[in-house]
Amino acid sequence: MNLSNVFLRYLILIAVALPNFWIFYFIFTPLTVYPVYFLLSFFYDSLLIENIILVNDVAIDLIKACIAGSAYYLLLILNLSIPKIKIQKRIKMILFAFGIFLAVNVLRIFLLGIMSLEKSSLFNFTHQLFWYLVSIVFVVGIWFTEVKIFKIKEIPFYSDIVFVYKKIFKK
Repeated sequence: MNLSNVFLRYLILIAVALPNFWIFYFIFTPLTVYPVYFLLSFFYDSLLIENIILVNDVAIDLIKACIAGSAYYLLLILNLSIPKIKIQKRIKMILFAFGIFLAVNVLRIFLLGIMSLEKSSLFNFTHQLFWYLVSIVFVVGIWFTEVKIFKIKEIPFYSDIVFVYKKIFKK
């Protein structure tokens, strides 16, 4: 590992964040909307118009918060702030994290959609619970799963800080 590797990883993180996570929404909006629409269409007569799924005169609008671009960004941060990982392994880790989160997010939206369509009295509570707590648990759970599966030994950010400090001040 060298300083340019550290610099490049953090430059990527800044570049991805600057345009308001547009890359995550560009990629993951259709990857989220179409599977949710497909699943709902098994149970209901559905119509898809852009990011809105119409079912029985009820509009399920999949806004940016539903797509969860910031969660994908957090997973990317965790994956890119780990040093000493070969590019092939890093790509596998990122694809694993994004794939798992995408599947869980589609399932979450699908279940909330059914609750809304069936006018469940627990919809608002469940929606808020997912928004404030469960989504965080998903991201943390995915990260811990990655740590175990990919045998990650380094600590995000800290390992890079120690490395940079030693390179600069301990010559």
